[in-house]
Amino acid sequence: MKDSQEYLDKKAFFDSIITLYGRNVVTEILEDEAIEVHKLHLASSNRDEGVILEIKEVAEQRGIEIKIHTKEQLSRISKNAKQDQGVAIDIVAPNYQKSEKIEEKLGDTFRLLALDGVQNPQNLGMIVRSAAAGKIDGIILPTNSSAKISPLVIKASAGTLFKIPIFYCKTLEAPLAKLAANSEIYALSSHADDDIYSLQEGKRVVFVLGNESEGVSKPVERLCNRSLAIPMQRGVESLNVAVTAALLAFMK
Repeated sequence: MKDSQEYLDKKAFFDSIITLYGRNVVTEILEDEAIEVHKLHLASSNRDEGVILEIKEVAEQRGIEIKIHTKEQLSRISKNAKQDQGVAIDIVAPNYQKSEKIEEKLGDTFRLLALDGVQNPQNLGMIVRSAAAGKIDGIILPTNSSAKISPLVIKASAGTLFKIPIFYCKTLEAPLAKLAANSEIYALSSHADDDIYSLQEGKRVVFVLGNESEGVSKPVERLCNRSLAIPMQRGVESLNVAVTAALLAFMK
């Protein structure tokens, strides 16, 4: 039985929801009317005063639905009981989509960054910022091994998080295996013999950036066509992963 268009549209909508938490973050999001908010979540244990009162007032002014939960229920929504401060918010992010949508959304020509175990939220935010500013069409972000979309990521991205497609998946292996048939997939490695400036790019290119300390994992590396290095001088062995992303984003 084929799913109805109504069901597919509803599913796509909820797939694009990002939940964030923390009083300062929620306040900043509510004040930015360019960000579409689906729902505000508050713990019943919050006192109706100060920042909480301000948050409720702004949400009501914007016509945003407010849901009250027990502290335990809210922690399941925020997935961070220690830092949610009794507040969470659902953001509608149309550019946040499942990796299965890559070819549907981007067509036959694209340059992507795929992140393999990038753990530092600030690095992730800076990667998003460089990708959005440069010649990158999207980012593949695994949920199992990389930093999560969080207040720190949003801050480091300087407001660019919602400006570039982010294709999420559990692990990188599945989307890379699917793209491998007709895409060029390159792992960035300081030990590679070839460098990024010798590359003659095709129409569909994926650059894989690895973990801050261990680089690209072996299972992911096996799915890559070859490895590429950034040529460096004066004995410097490696660059920060966010710097590497910036170089790729602005490479001709």
